[in-house]
Amino acid sequence: MTFNFAMQAIDQIINSGAKTHYMSGAFAKCPIVFRGPNGAAAGVAAQHSQDYASWYGQIPGLKVVSPYDAEDAKGLLKAAIRDPNPVVVLENELMYGVSFPSSAEIASKDFVIPFGKAKIAREGTDITIATYSRPVGFALEAAEMLAKEGISAEVINLRSIRPLDLASIIKSVKKTNHLMTVEQGFPQFGVGSEVSAQIMESEAFDYLDAPVCRVTGADVPMPYAQNLERLALPDAEVIYKQVKRVLNVE
Repeated sequence: MTFNFAMQAIDQIINSGAKTHYMSGAFAKCPIVFRGPNGAAAGVAAQHSQDYASWYGQIPGLKVVSPYDAEDAKGLLKAAIRDPNPVVVLENELMYGVSFPSSAEIASKDFVIPFGKAKIAREGTDITIATYSRPVGFALEAAEMLAKEGISAEVINLRSIRPLDLASIIKSVKKTNHLMTVEQGFPQFGVGSEVSAQIMESEAFDYLDAPVCRVTGADVPMPYAQNLERLALPDAEVIYKQVKRVLNVE
């Protein structure tokens, strides 16, 4: 149960599922949810550690979401099940055993998170960090470290890869004047690349005081050795150092 094995069904997902509604002239629907672990876990090496957010996020006809916490997991999965067409739910294996606070609203059977709606996980004024899945936790941890030095980082939990909540990112950038994207995927053609491009093409470009900074996984197949695996993935310390570099703060 991992999206690495979904490559065996890539034709059915992209050429059949994603195109049924369009190619039938909106007559036929394809209500199916693809969900499972995505991205790096721990010690599972190159063939089991890939992030497919940008792969599926490119395809018209698919909706793609990637939860971080329990709230995301429940709300997005319920929305996916109710959707009449294909939804890809990219989870992270290492988050399955992590507990999060809940509320009566989240516990309600009617709790649903709409697609294309990001969440401000932490408000800030100095830099925007846009991320998804497990790195949201790293970004929040880095924000805590930065706060001790008087740096206020705003963390956006994207939640939805396609559709992307560009409006929330633009609004945040207009406030902070800086943007960093964080993901565990490869640097080339990733989610961060798309966010960067869309920001450059939007009115938010005029508000940037520095180029958009992308923090990604290393551009190598995932190593099996624990020490090399750790070096191949961004964590809170990496985000912390990159924020200080972007803001030119020593």
